[in-house]
Amino acid sequence: MMDNVLLSAIPLEQLKTYISEAVSSELSKHFAAAPLPPQNQELLTRKEAAKLLSISLPTLLDFTKSGKITGYRIGTRVRYKRSELEQSLKQIRSAKQKGGHHDSK
Repeated sequence: MMDNVLLSAIPLEQLKTYISEAVSSELSKHFAAAPLPPQNQELLTRKEAAKLLSISLPTLLDFTKSGKITGYRIGTRVRYKRSELEQSLKQIRSAKQKGGHHDSK
């Protein structure tokens, strides 16, 4: 269905207002439908992730390739979710506590 378009002379400021209102309305619809990410979804760089986990960058790469840690590619860069890294730390600590400390030296 085609809407009729009526061209008329209107002041530039009024045209800007019409366009701004139309764009704002469409953006509001779009963002109202999209869920907001949780606040704890801070993304960390590779260096920040390695520091948080107290591991080297090569170890972080190995963990990412093996699927132990999930990396998210954003453009040409990889980022890590802080919440997921913190959960990984909790799992490691829990596993260490269950296994106990049995050094045979």
